[in-house]
Amino acid sequence: MDSLREGYAAVVLGASGALGRAFLLHLQADPRCSSVIGLSRSTDPALALEDESSMVRCAARLRQHAPVHLVVDATGALTIDGSGPEKRLEELDPVRLLRAMEINATGPLLAMKHLLPLLARNERVIWAKMSARVGSIEDNRKGGWYGYRASKAALNMLLQSAAIEIARQRPLAVVVALQPGTVRSRLSQPFVGDEGLSPEESARRLLDVMDRLSPHGRAHFVDHLGNSIPW
Repeated sequence: MDSLREGYAAVVLGASGALGRAFLLHLQADPRCSSVIGLSRSTDPALALEDESSMVRCAARLRQHAPVHLVVDATGALTIDGSGPEKRLEELDPVRLLRAMEINATGPLLAMKHLLPLLARNERVIWAKMSARVGSIEDNRKGGWYGYRASKAALNMLLQSAAIEIARQRPLAVVVALQPGTVRSRLSQPFVGDEGLSPEESARRLLDVMDRLSPHGRAHFVDHLGNSIPW
């Protein structure tokens, strides 16, 4: 990450997932990164998107590593409590819809609420959140996947509002919603098979994209090639 200061500190949320682990390994290999901390359900302290108190504990743990210059949030889920995305209206379940919102939208923003104060001021910082192209309202051509689409669209709006607020106190901050491409993982295999990018290649591309983004007071929504996606 050449755009961040020498000796920058990084945090990866969702570090136990395929993409999160790939980000962690890339950042650990960057000689310009002085420290990188991975948080997930399996770390100590654990990060649980459904439990705001876990975010408070994680923030307290990270204070000794502050200021932080890069946060990569690789949390999120397509399959919710064992159920895949809905294809038809008749499959909608209100509990599952709310769970999708909790895991993909409100949980990540509550994590931002507690970790944002750790970001450095008066220098370039990046908050990067994995989103999805299917969260684009304008780009929706096929329908279906109700809970996942709606939760990612909600996430994008929350990120945009947060980016505007963040810019007032940290004008050099970059906030970005990222489309990582079709990434091969255990969770995505039922939907994409063996096609798509390896987690390592997706993470490498996304870090390169982040490095090239400029702060402009609002959030970016881009894919792993750096192409803008309509909100």
